Amino acid sequence: MIKKGRKVSSPPSLALRLSVKSRPAERKIQMAEKSQILLIDDDEQSCTALSLLLKKIGYAVETSHSGEHALKLLQDVSFDLIISDLVLPGISGIDVLKWVKDDSPETCVILITGKASAETAVEAMREGALDYITKPFNLDRLKVQIEKALEKRRLIMENKYLRQQLHGRYRFDNIIGTSQAMQRVFSRMEKVTATDSTILVLGASGTGKELVARAIHYNSPRKDKPFIAINCGAIPAELLESELFGHVKGAFTGAIADSPGKFEVANHGTIFLDEIGDMPQQLQMKLLRVLQEHEFERVGSNQKIHLNIRLISATNVDLQERVKTGQFREDLYYRLNVIPIHLPPLKERRGDIPQLARFFVEKICREMKRPQVTIGDDAMQAMEEYHWPGNVREMENIIERTIALTDSQIIGRKDLPSDIGKSLSKTTSFPPQVTPRGINMNRVIADIERDMIAQAMVLGHGVKARAAELLKINRTTLVEKMKRLGMEKQADE
Repeated sequence: MIKKGRKVSSPPSLALRLSVKSRPAERKIQMAEKSQILLIDDDEQSCTALSLLLKKIGYAVETSHSGEHALKLLQDVSFDLIISDLVLPGISGIDVLKWVKDDSPETCVILITGKASAETAVEAMREGALDYITKPFNLDRLKVQIEKALEKRRLIMENKYLRQQLHGRYRFDNIIGTSQAMQRVFSRMEKVTATDSTILVLGASGTGKELVARAIHYNSPRKDKPFIAINCGAIPAELLESELFGHVKGAFTGAIADSPGKFEVANHGTIFLDEIGDMPQQLQMKLLRVLQEHEFERVGSNQKIHLNIRLISATNVDLQERVKTGQFREDLYYRLNVIPIHLPPLKERRGDIPQLARFFVEKICREMKRPQVTIGDDAMQAMEEYHWPGNVREMENIIERTIALTDSQIIGRKDLPSDIGKSLSKTTSFPPQVTPRGINMNRVIADIERDMIAQAMVLGHGVKARAAELLKINRTTLVEKMKRLGMEKQADE
């Protein structure tokens, strides 16, 4: 412990600091159910006594009697809390505090001293100490501070973990797609992340417009600021203005208190306006003014609120067509369409279907906590041939439904919904699409010929000459085709 009259030690030399910082790239993390506390005190007797008391309470405690030894421990072990004497031989408690805050800012430090002064207390708090306790200290107070420190660290680490999960979820490589169409999307996304330019994401429903918006935000300099999404088509027009810009008490019936809007909550971050094409015209003018002036007022207030946001909007309608019909302001359209990103429908990126399907199978099996299943070749071919009107969202929903209702470890064509299990000629538009698995061109052509001949025979009331006339071919050619396709017997019947 600190001795009366001892002076605070000078900071360690640069050489010593560099030697301490020369550490392995990967720190060994101490994994334990008990909270890990490092107790630093050069008075070995007092240090041992406090260590025993903390262990009796239920903590795991490591002790050190010098700053140098403590820093070596910190290179190998991650502690939840550090309790250090202020004055130590060589490296002081303040120096340990500085090192910890530089290396592991989420770790709390409590400093203890036998001789308090306003100067050292101010320095300790300025450098980030959770508390500064004078000896002889009250054990109950120390226990409260320990609990407070550990709770603070738990919240910090939980928040850090959630942010890492969130950032990881929206990495570019977590948006599935190796097709040329998606590579063009990724290329544009990478170019705009470092900018604050306004972005308009275009694409049919279910193509992943919000996923793209989140990926741009979480890979941008604003990633640690809010991302706020709002669907302009899902909120009644009379409520949308208050939802976007907030209101003050008494602004309208039911406004019983001040309330911030989405723009205010998203300040310094990103706001995502989905289905922007459905925004009422009276709000389009206000949004245009916000984009021009970078400020707005809450409903019922004249007080200006300065705004620093990035705006990303999205729509599945043709905004240019709505501009022509007067449903959407032309000047607002050009403000929104600074950088357009077009998301292709799934039928235009069939090469991505197998990768997407396997991704969703793995994800859904993990969420359902059931053994992983695989997609059989026949089922995968059916999925590649299907036209996916609901795009990626439809695929995810269908795979979830299939896994929930199937006991087999291999998903077959029979396990898929009937629309997907139908033949190619029944489910795709003409001409048929060539998939990464390839396509049996002879079979497809034979199916098409068979269907056309059958229709012509029905319209010709079974008369081959009339059917041939409808198909603009010779009767002998029709007969040969019917023999080749196995339709002669069917026609005679």
